[in-house]
Amino acid sequence: MKTERSDLFFEKATRLIPGGVNSPVRAFKAVGGKPLFIASASGSKLRDVDGNEFIDYVGSWGPMILGHAHPRVVEAVRNAALSGTSFGAPTELEVSTAELITRLMPSVEMVRMVNSGTEATMSAVRLARAFTGREMIVKFEGCYHGHGDSFLIKAGSGAMTLSVPDSPGVPSTVAAGTLNATFNDLGSVEALVDQNKGQIAALIVEPVVGNMGCVPPARNFLHGLRDLCTKAGIVLIFDEVMTGFRVARGGAQALYGVRPDLTTLGKIIGGGLPVGAYGGRAEIMKLVAPSGPMYQAGTLSGNPLAMSAGFETLSILMGEGDFYDRLERKSSRLAAGIDKNIQDLNIPASQNRVGSMSTLFFTPRSVTDYPSALLADTRRFGTYFRAMLERGIYLAPSQFEAGFVSIAHTDEDIDRTIHASREALKIAFS
Repeated sequence: MKTERSDLFFEKATRLIPGGVNSPVRAFKAVGGKPLFIASASGSKLRDVDGNEFIDYVGSWGPMILGHAHPRVVEAVRNAALSGTSFGAPTELEVSTAELITRLMPSVEMVRMVNSGTEATMSAVRLARAFTGREMIVKFEGCYHGHGDSFLIKAGSGAMTLSVPDSPGVPSTVAAGTLNATFNDLGSVEALVDQNKGQIAALIVEPVVGNMGCVPPARNFLHGLRDLCTKAGIVLIFDEVMTGFRVARGGAQALYGVRPDLTTLGKIIGGGLPVGAYGGRAEIMKLVAPSGPMYQAGTLSGNPLAMSAGFETLSILMGEGDFYDRLERKSSRLAAGIDKNIQDLNIPASQNRVGSMSTLFFTPRSVTDYPSALLADTRRFGTYFRAMLERGIYLAPSQFEAGFVSIAHTDEDIDRTIHASREALKIAFS
């Protein structure tokens, strides 16, 4: 595999951009080697600047559920750009997209568009504090909710990958207001609530974790959180930036039948363009300025390009009645093939999957929380990652990230991936 041009770009990038990348998890630091620079993508495939082609299971970290450069989405963005790229003023498309979101997610009675998942989660927590008059929040070890100060305490995603779970620059007063519980351990949450009665404003959780790898909720865990928050007057926030419209048409809250007070969204509602949103119960959302006193603003919020891509993507998901059934068939077929490889080769590994999200963990123990995720053999994962890349399969360069199947992945793509995985596992465990 040729990498001369990628290597040249990376050398130049390291002189201009911290670490040579604009988001830490893009670096190949955890898996060895240098990142590839992507030139184009279409359907299920990526092509780098050296002309190498890969079957892509990163999907821009989740939003490309339709595959790359879907013709309807591209046409929608093109038409929007011809009318102007940004106005800093309301547009009809913002209203239409908000209407689609509220129809697909009944818990979201009102929604505010922002520019990123981080903006969405920061704003949702501020809103919860304004609504309750309290200051403390509960999050879960290994869950990543963006790079807001409140969230960089035992965070997942890139922080976990790079072994920097706590970030310099986070004020001690902010850290003191963030309580960490153990995912899938309702008792750990109950203990925190009991110890901090009347002080907790919000509990924020990825209902299916994607940022320490894919970790599904245990049976009744989410229902238990809902009951606990209701009794204690705590605002329950589902961070569905990754899972929203990915694991089901109505997100993880529809899949598991739990109604949060607030929901944060991103990824798919922008069809791959920069976007985020937070929404929920109208009585809470009405506190957001200019309707209420909780201030949050953004010049590019509801940008017409992002709204056009998101509206078209959501319209396709809503309009194709069998979409999620077809996506499940593809995802389950890939997972079954990899599971068979593990069994046939007697490999000490395990796989988690919820819908089209999955992670192969290099540990024989089931991964259910942050401590069990940390048992994964990251060295073997790095070997596996490089072997898959050599065979034309593009995975997230981290053991602690989810992979994503799109509707554009073909049976041939999946067969090729299963075969490549078998060979890569042999190499990783040789």
